[in-house]
Amino acid sequence: MKRDMEIDRGRTGSLPKPRVVRRPVHGILLLDKPLGWSSNDALQKAKWLLRAEKAGHTGTLDPLATGVLPLCFGAATKFSQLQLDADKTYEAIAVLGVTTDTGDAEGEVVQQRPVRVTQADVDRVRGGFLGPILQMPPMYSALKKDGKPLYEYARAGIEVERQKREVTIRALTLTLKADDAEPAIRILVTCSKGTYIRTLAQDIGEALGCGAHVTYLRRIATGGFDVAQCVRLEQLESMTEPGRLACLLPVDSLLDGHTAVTLAPDEAGRFLSGLRRRGNWPDAARIAVYGGQPRALLGTAHIRGGELIPGRLLSPIEIGQSLAAS
Repeated sequence: MKRDMEIDRGRTGSLPKPRVVRRPVHGILLLDKPLGWSSNDALQKAKWLLRAEKAGHTGTLDPLATGVLPLCFGAATKFSQLQLDADKTYEAIAVLGVTTDTGDAEGEVVQQRPVRVTQADVDRVRGGFLGPILQMPPMYSALKKDGKPLYEYARAGIEVERQKREVTIRALTLTLKADDAEPAIRILVTCSKGTYIRTLAQDIGEALGCGAHVTYLRRIATGGFDVAQCVRLEQLESMTEPGRLACLLPVDSLLDGHTAVTLAPDEAGRFLSGLRRRGNWPDAARIAVYGGQPRALLGTAHIRGGELIPGRLLSPIEIGQSLAAS
């Protein structure tokens, strides 16, 4: 049997304090990640504030970056991959003329070059960064080689061979800020998953012949979620527990773009056991399946040849807890 109390051996001595009692929490919290926090640190703080049993984020943001970080709790973690795969929109500032080993302001300067760039030059190189492009993953990244993140090799002074990867730039606006003390480019980009904005800025700087590094990075949208919908950690801290729970979006907020299919209670039970159901449905790749009376999300599926084929399913316990919370 678990202890109800644990000993805090911090600065105040060994006084007992109540252990945080975790509970089932289901939904999505749109967090505006603060500057300097890792994505996991922000997740753990939000998880603690909500006293949630299970949580995960939907792809990391650099500590230097701020902005939209969808956090998934409980049943929502089953669909977090959808956000990992989603397009994302960033705004960034890239200072020209200075290259760093990390591609951002936290790195060591490795090269400085004069800047003789006009907006016409920026417009000229922009086209080379639209559509499918190849990027070399930076050494200072969480990408793993032989089970170890690349940044661990980089910190040890080891350069690891990497392969270029294809990403897609959906939209790109580049605006020269030549009136500042440091010439820079303001970047607004919508891109596919796996795009490194630091690498994009570096490559744009190289195309301009002067190099560049990122000094500001903010994710303003991801997979249909916008930064205007987000809550900050300090706001979350100041709320009551009911207020924090009220910030959660329902689990099916992750299923934007899925076609809804609602099953009768007996059919819903069979579907939840993993059985295919037959019906007069057209083929579709992305289906959100609900059970009626009361209406509740059961999971995802796809339809082929009139068969509803289960994908990721919620458990009856998760469904019951979600209904009770709502």
